Amino acid sequence: MDTDRYISPLSERYASREMQYIFSQDMKFRTWRKLWIALAEAERELGLAITQEQIEELKSHAEDINYDVARAREKEVRHDVMSHVYAYGVQCPKAKGIIHLGATSCYVGDNTDIIVMAEALKLVRKKLLNVLDRLADFSGKQKAQPTLAFTHFQPAQPTTVGKRATLWMQEFYMDLQDLDYVLASLKLLGSKGTTGTQASFLELFEGDQEKVDRLDPLIAQKMGFGGCYPVSGQTYSRKVDTRVLNVLAGIAASAHKMSNDIRLLQHLKEVEEPFEKKQIGSSAMAYKRNPMRSERIASLARYVMADALNPAITSATQWFERTLDDSANKRLCVPEGFLAVDGILDLCLNVVDGLVVYPKVIEKHMRSELPFMATENIMMDAVKAGGDRQELHERIRTLSMEAGRRIKEEGADNQLMQLIAQDQMFGLDIDALEDSLEPSRYVGCCVHQVERFLGEVIGPVLEENRSQLGLQANISV
Repeated sequence: MDTDRYISPLSERYASREMQYIFSQDMKFRTWRKLWIALAEAERELGLAITQEQIEELKSHAEDINYDVARAREKEVRHDVMSHVYAYGVQCPKAKGIIHLGATSCYVGDNTDIIVMAEALKLVRKKLLNVLDRLADFSGKQKAQPTLAFTHFQPAQPTTVGKRATLWMQEFYMDLQDLDYVLASLKLLGSKGTTGTQASFLELFEGDQEKVDRLDPLIAQKMGFGGCYPVSGQTYSRKVDTRVLNVLAGIAASAHKMSNDIRLLQHLKEVEEPFEKKQIGSSAMAYKRNPMRSERIASLARYVMADALNPAITSATQWFERTLDDSANKRLCVPEGFLAVDGILDLCLNVVDGLVVYPKVIEKHMRSELPFMATENIMMDAVKAGGDRQELHERIRTLSMEAGRRIKEEGADNQLMQLIAQDQMFGLDIDALEDSLEPSRYVGCCVHQVERFLGEVIGPVLEENRSQLGLQANISV
């Protein structure tokens, strides 16, 4: 382990090995070589003097990158693409003359970036589906558990634990829709030349426009894509990166919202994230059970949301057909956005998989607030018994203020039911009033809403992607 230089926490602590490989040097340079093979094959099929023997030689060294040769060459020429062209040629002496034929550096650089982002989006999609799956299971089990709902973090009309979870799910589901749209719309740059005019290929094919037009579709097909962007400068539009990072930022925002709710619920001791047997919550306060996973989700999510500004600014400031002020920024913001979201989704999986619900605490909080919420029903019952609605409303308001005063000033329990029972205007005994405080009477359509949402929206998506489910998240620290 290197202890004398900076190591990114994204790779050391947060992101999975699978996501790290997607942005690795091996993935990058092996993809370069696959693109060179695809280009050579397409050019041969279109009539250029390239032999099958040369292509087979290129294929035989598609995976074994001779990094030492490439690095030594780059020190001399200061150009990463030409260094790897040279290194590949050392391994493939028969084919070295046709490697990168007619192409510019962006042929391998930009096409690889698109391929890498597509693979990374597929992994994000898989983890997002698994988060939805875990939340669906949790929501279904907790669909009928009444709990206080809050507006402005003040007690409001009750909901259920499962219904609240559907709010988290709906936002993740919207992220999945955005991801699927962007992933389906990704195209390769193709081989457009130095300013996007394909002039070098028009020269190679001796002015045969039909062959030039067939080149990009052939390359896309060989690389597993539906097509290439129809026009470009030297690079694909940097707006593509903006669209991809916006998807990541959306996932981060959804995760942040959920993690905030869980942190607040853990403060109330109603719902708790997993806490391991030997986990230490505080170095000073041994009794503490801090929601560190949810806090980490929020922390990483803020990073991703801010990171999404980078490609937006980059795409806005590109000059004409290409400038190079995008390169260093892209090398940082795109991989790190994906690595952070990968870590966020692993944490979400871990948290949701181990959420603990405390019904007794939830019921205690419900009982302390429910008398206020039951007053409308009580008033209606008194009206049916012959009371005056306006007089009853004013009397309930007065008694509610008194009960609230005692709670706040004296630390008393909620005595509103006793105050109403003692008031002759209502003519209701305490047993009847207590019976009216059954929490399930006040949750409206929650159970039905959960069942419909899971059955009609989330269930079909999960069933369609059943082969993607079953992930187990590993949290390293």
